[in-house]
Amino acid sequence: MAKKGSRVQVILECTEHKTSGKPGTSRYITTKNKKNNPERLELKKFNAILKKVTVHKEIK
Repeated sequence: MAKKGSRVQVILECTEHKTSGKPGTSRYITTKNKKNNPERLELKKFNAILKKVTVHKEIK
């Protein structure tokens, strides 16, 4: 029987990549607990295309 929990998978997408004009996207997949963090997640992650650490926000 599978566990019933409030942990869900979310996709994080780079906010600076859209304005750079370079092709492609920088996305990460992670999990979060919806009960503890109901708002959208925002983390600093490495963007390989821009070659620097940027802010990645949760998308739907």
